[in-house]
Amino acid sequence: MLKKIKNILFNRRLRRAIREANELSALTGLRYFVLILDGNLKVVSKRRLKQLIDSRRFRRGTTIHDFEKLALHITV
Repeated sequence: MLKKIKNILFNRRLRRAIREANELSALTGLRYFVLILDGNLKVVSKRRLKQLIDSRRFRRGTTIHDFEKLALHITV
């Protein structure tokens, strides 16, 4: 029962994050990813991810391609 409630809440948060990513993408024209970072759903632009990789926020050798594989949703 508890697992079912957790799934419902996660799906609600995921739908909200996808909606936010789509709205931001339509507004700015950038590509956005919905990722799980630090245990939370985050909406991050591709440009911002590149900046974080360049500033060595992630492990050495991490690329944009790795995030594209891990993303729950990618805007077009």
